[in-house]
Amino acid sequence: MEPVSEPELTLHDPADLLAGYLDYYRDGVVRKFSGLSDQDARRSFVPSGWTPLGLLKHLAYMERRWMRWGFAGERVTEPWGDQKLKDGEWYVEPGETVDDVMAFFREQCSRSRAIAASAKLDDHAAVGGRFKSAAETPTLAWVLFHVLQEYARHLGHLDIVRELADGVIGE
Repeated sequence: MEPVSEPELTLHDPADLLAGYLDYYRDGVVRKFSGLSDQDARRSFVPSGWTPLGLLKHLAYMERRWMRWGFAGERVTEPWGDQKLKDGEWYVEPGETVDDVMAFFREQCSRSRAIAASAKLDDHAAVGGRFKSAAETPTLAWVLFHVLQEYARHLGHLDIVRELADGVIGE
């Protein structure tokens, strides 16, 4: 895979840097699915049993949980829709396609971008969605850093799985 460019070296505004790196990692996730067969997207390469498609769905719901339900305080249906009840495993319905999950992922990323762009880093999350009191609401900066670390960790997982699946390496 051709390397993806990181945000511009001249960026110095923390909000721009966070937005740029989030998009860098989001793009990396999309690129890991480019050319990956449907069969490989649905099978596990690791003893724990997660699949690349399950991880993609998890990332979509992670965006939804932290940005829409969490920071914006929106009422969302099934904020934990990526997990089987009780055991917390990532779950993909048999009829869900890679295209379906990718479209949902892109939709959640788009909504997250809009939410982040409409607030300042020191703004606190709304009460009423994920957070029930003002005392437990994190700042947008905290939420964005949390989302960024989720991507950094899980994109590393996808790097390994993609290499195991078909030998494709690179960002």
